Amino acid sequence: MTDRSLLDAPPAGDWRDPARPLAERVRELMAQMTLEEKVAQLYGVWTTIDQGSDGGADVAPNQHEFSEPLPPWEELTRPGLGQLTRVFGTVPVEPLTGARVLAATQRGIVEGSRLGIPALAHEECLTGLAAWQATVFPTPLAWGATFDPATVQRMAAGIGELMRSIGVHQGLAPVLDVTMDARWGRTEETIGEDPYLVAALGTAYVRGLEGAGIVSTLKHFAGYAASGAGRNHAPVRMGARELADVVLPPFETALREGGARSVMHSYAAVDGVPPAADPALLTDLLRGTLGFDGVVVADYFGVSFLETTQSVAGSPGEAAELALTAGVDVELPTVRCYGEPLLERLRSGAVPLELVDRAVERVLLQKGELGLLDAGWDPEPPVLRDGGSLDFDPPHLRELARVLAERSVVLLDNPGGTLPLAAPGRLAVVGPCADEVLSLMGCYAFPNHVGVQHPDVPLGLEVPTLLDALRAEFPGAAVDTARGCPVQETDRSGIADAVRAAREADVCVAVVGDRSGLFGRGTSGEGCDAADLALPGVQQELLEALLETGTPVVVVLLTGRPYALGAVAGRAAAVVQAFFPGEEGAGAVAGVLSGRVSPSGRLPVSVPRGPGGSPATYLAPTLGRAGGISSADPTPLWPFGHGLGYTTVEYSGLELSGDTWATDGEVTVSCTVRNTGARDGAEVVQLYLSDPVASTVQPLRRLVGFARVELPAGASARVSFRLHADRASFTGRDLRRVVEAGDVVLAVGASSEDLRLRATVPLTGPDRVVGADRVLSTPVTVETTAAPLRESLPR
Repeated sequence: MTDRSLLDAPPAGDWRDPARPLAERVRELMAQMTLEEKVAQLYGVWTTIDQGSDGGADVAPNQHEFSEPLPPWEELTRPGLGQLTRVFGTVPVEPLTGARVLAATQRGIVEGSRLGIPALAHEECLTGLAAWQATVFPTPLAWGATFDPATVQRMAAGIGELMRSIGVHQGLAPVLDVTMDARWGRTEETIGEDPYLVAALGTAYVRGLEGAGIVSTLKHFAGYAASGAGRNHAPVRMGARELADVVLPPFETALREGGARSVMHSYAAVDGVPPAADPALLTDLLRGTLGFDGVVVADYFGVSFLETTQSVAGSPGEAAELALTAGVDVELPTVRCYGEPLLERLRSGAVPLELVDRAVERVLLQKGELGLLDAGWDPEPPVLRDGGSLDFDPPHLRELARVLAERSVVLLDNPGGTLPLAAPGRLAVVGPCADEVLSLMGCYAFPNHVGVQHPDVPLGLEVPTLLDALRAEFPGAAVDTARGCPVQETDRSGIADAVRAAREADVCVAVVGDRSGLFGRGTSGEGCDAADLALPGVQQELLEALLETGTPVVVVLLTGRPYALGAVAGRAAAVVQAFFPGEEGAGAVAGVLSGRVSPSGRLPVSVPRGPGGSPATYLAPTLGRAGGISSADPTPLWPFGHGLGYTTVEYSGLELSGDTWATDGEVTVSCTVRNTGARDGAEVVQLYLSDPVASTVQPLRRLVGFARVELPAGASARVSFRLHADRASFTGRDLRRVVEAGDVVLAVGASSEDLRLRATVPLTGPDRVVGADRVLSTPVTVETTAAPLRESLPR
């Protein structure tokens, strides 16, 4: 029951009065705060259903190395508290119980502290709210495969509405790191290898979450995915141009166009400087150049790492000083450096009080925006006030999960037209991921993130495996199954059974891939980095044995990264890629195999031909591609943007709105796409820009626009991209971003290598320097023409 004193109207002129200007209220509040009360606003505490605990399951790097005992809860929170860390996401908590615990915890903080300021509660929400029984959506790499910002935004809005209903204020998502080395375990958390794709879908997610009233936290600022050799936390050796042109644009777009109110620093040191200790990054660039005015939070234990792993600080107090000076406002997930060690340095004069005031003001302004400083604030969230039941996996979220999953499945190869499958009489479904529900989910999905550490707790969701889904999809087929081999271990004892099942079947579906986990508990996920891009364990041996049977083999990959498939190409009857498609993923893949779902996913990352060599994305210059200068060939097996369907699409009628393009103007690029087949489908129309002669070396081409277009059989659509000259800019020799006069090539097509239409247009006028206010996105319009009658279509 809510203490009604918390809802009393404030006296006139009180800082709790929501009718007064927020900045004025915050200044008055800060004038009343002691030093201890100010510092208490700058850290979180990792509490679980056991109040005052210092954390639960092992879900953060080096977590238990920092599990120093905390004071008793009442003493700890007497000066107040900045944040509550993951009440729902650390151990399995029944939804209504979690909501009640959070409300009671907040009530205790308010009633037990002099000023009565509530804490801000945050949770992970990358693939849905990371809580027991909550909807598990496809992983971000699957979002990238959809090329569908609108549906990603709807997903994030649904996640945000659920979070707000239970009293959560902040979500630690999305991840805006651009994939640079697929060996990195967190590749599954990224959206892809192209900065424009990452920016578009990441910004859509931010809009959805922020639109639901939840603070969106951009991760990880900046350069994390470029860590050496794909190893988690490894140093980043990157120049300023690559940082500006590849790494930063998604963050810029999500801040300016998405309205993100929080940023999380990266772990990995860039050119020797950890971001958590870099004022040039977190203050000069982020706040000065990019104009960010929200709150910077530490990645978990990132402030402590300045001392313990990066050795740029000699003590927790020195780490606190470095981070606070750089611009890290809040230490997460729990207090180690920003507590007594920081207070000691403040009292001695080593750290200026102005740094604390700067961070506290930012924190309190954000709490004020969320209503946490208002006299009318109620610790009971809407779900408790309404007195209703709480469904963490409601039908409308499952439906969104289904749509995203179906649109994310990529048909990589179908050389003989085996797919869609005619109803088979006998079907073999084999492989280590065929009957494993966790193979459908990423490492930030609760079942993999926390649930595996609680084996006695049920999954909490109704999730079919792919084997289940295929039995339902083909009810008339006799289905045989065999595991074949584990995902990771080198046990070959089951391969013979899988081969036997395949030989006796009309078609064999071989389901291989990853098991996502944390810190070595999987083959993909945070801290689960790969030495090369070969399929884990002996799965390649299993595929070789199956391909030798003579039975048509459809290879299905449930993975968190692209794997080298050169040994499979041309030998498998078909190859289907699904990047951890979530709780509705099995039905989505089964639907693609049967033809109930028309495949429309496109690769957000290139698929390599071989497992070794230097990983490369498609953003390579001419000398980064195959040629006579090196015997190593980095050409991918299937390139960025690739994906097949069950129909054919014709491109025609390329038009530009002018013969020239001013260096400060726009050009409209239009083309017509027509579904020339007999089946409905969707086409992802992709616009690429090439700059043949530039003052610094440029990629051979880069994505500058895209449109996902639904095309019924026989229908056509006119797709128009409004492209500003700022989209042709790059970082020049003097490290300023410039639009240079000269010819550029604009190409439209179905992938980065399947370019159907091209035009060369001169950029005219003076070279022009552009700043952080440049145009970041390419608006698209689609005008669809109705299809003719089905009877008139060719068959």
